[in-house]
Amino acid sequence: MPALLARLGIPGLVDVHTHFMPKNVLDKVWAYFDAVGPLTGLEWPITYREEEDRRLALLRGFGAVAFTAMLYPHKPGMASWLNSWAADFAARTPDCLHTATFFPEPGAGGYVHEALDAGARVFKVHLQVGGFDPNDERIDGVWGSLADSGTPVVVHCGSGPTPGNFTGPGPMGRLLARHPRLRVIVAHMGMPEYGDFLSLAERYEGVHLDTTMAFTDFSERLAPFPEEERKRLLDLGDRVLLGSDFPNIPYPYAHQLHALERLGLGDDWLRKVLYENGAAMFHVKPAR
Repeated sequence: MPALLARLGIPGLVDVHTHFMPKNVLDKVWAYFDAVGPLTGLEWPITYREEEDRRLALLRGFGAVAFTAMLYPHKPGMASWLNSWAADFAARTPDCLHTATFFPEPGAGGYVHEALDAGARVFKVHLQVGGFDPNDERIDGVWGSLADSGTPVVVHCGSGPTPGNFTGPGPMGRLLARHPRLRVIVAHMGMPEYGDFLSLAERYEGVHLDTTMAFTDFSERLAPFPEEERKRLLDLGDRVLLGSDFPNIPYPYAHQLHALERLGLGDDWLRKVLYENGAAMFHVKPAR
């Protein structure tokens, strides 16, 4: 990885899709992945099952100069205290982009405004885990506030690894029709509905996509990225951001970078994806 960064002439990586959560929440996430193998036959070992300090050291050692603390509620009453934890984490972790979340529930607008006032720079929404429609009227004002402030929202809205009631391009398409200025980062490139989400990015200039787990050997076995879509991926190079899903990945971190490099879209594209696009979006300054 140091050789790759040196060749591209970039000071590091901006990874917009990494997970740091309260320990009890992360333990449950890991338990879910541990159970995936016996239930589905799809083994998902957690490569970086380490204590928080060790995970931070590893991520920085990989070259990350800015990253996120993606967390999300699966039921009402969780989002506000997750946001409190994330604010504290960001305060003690300067290279972490202050992350927040929300859920369709009474009071969502209030705690989202509190998070923005506290300095939240990116939000995470997981439509599959949360099981809610992004067009729920209880959060329509939240989307409006995020559009007005220009705050990016990473949304797991694709139907991978398993579809949900509100995944796929339809619900997000309806949301964007009402809030066309939203800065949405589609997680996992919208896997497996890659083409549909590329179309949304072509239609709305605020739509971006993150690379999380896409193009890796693991995902190519399950939901291969269509060869015929590579030209569109190249053309949207300003709108693609590095994401990894660290630490919850079943392969080494470097494999995500290798998977992007072997697409053969060129160093200019790779430079934008690994650093420049994320640095521009979040105003990341290289360390002196």
